[in-house]
Amino acid sequence: MRRLITVFAILVTGLSLAGQPVTPGSKLKTVPGNYIYFSVDNLDNIYLLGASNQLKKLNANGDSVSVFNDIKKFGEASLVDVSNPVKILLYYKGFSTIAILDGMLNLKNTIDLRRQNIFNATAVGLSYDGKVWMYDDMDNVLKKLDDEGKVIFKTADFRQVFDKALAPVKVFDQNRLVYLYDSLQGIFVFDYYGAYKNKIDITHWNHLRVADQLITGVANGKLYRYNVSSLKYDEWPIPETMLNYRQLLLKEGKLYALGKEGLEIYKLSMP
Repeated sequence: MRRLITVFAILVTGLSLAGQPVTPGSKLKTVPGNYIYFSVDNLDNIYLLGASNQLKKLNANGDSVSVFNDIKKFGEASLVDVSNPVKILLYYKGFSTIAILDGMLNLKNTIDLRRQNIFNATAVGLSYDGKVWMYDDMDNVLKKLDDEGKVIFKTADFRQVFDKALAPVKVFDQNRLVYLYDSLQGIFVFDYYGAYKNKIDITHWNHLRVADQLITGVANGKLYRYNVSSLKYDEWPIPETMLNYRQLLLKEGKLYALGKEGLEIYKLSMP
């Protein structure tokens, strides 16, 4: 993988990039609390999943907007998809259940995958039209579900398409393409008809995110960014003080860093 190190840098005193001194980025905000996961939508709203499984939504200014706290019914959430700010998806893998919330985190409906004989959905995510993509590991197919959980589309058995079985852990719908991320094999790209387009050789990235033309993630003590259009890789060393942070997200000139004390938000700086 060819990786190009760009000339701008990410925060923290003492960090250097390509031999250049770096001016620390200013901290924009800290949201204190014990959180295990966060996500940011395309309007810069922040979603924080607490240790008690409470989901909290903050606006771009960091003000609390709403809370989803129906934890007794569903248990522990394993995925939060905020790619559509007015339709939030929560996946509870342990119960094979999907919860759909509106933009104010009110519960709109739930999908019990077991009613469709789906017992091992390894990757779940929203589609561009508000439906749900999911990968059924038992059938080895990518399926699309309507709001009632009925299968309205499915691909051919991938065992007939690929030499090696896929084990995707994430699915993203961007720019009329569907991205299936297998952390050991790469990102498999399909069109909306299930036709295989290509594979992106990105493996072992944590906190993978696909937004528009950019794929970002964390691996080997570095933040990575890949541009699908230009095929260009960028990388930045993670500050030593953040190596053990729970989650890092690079988004549009900001670095979101989730540590033990809460979520820290930094502005990225030019050296």
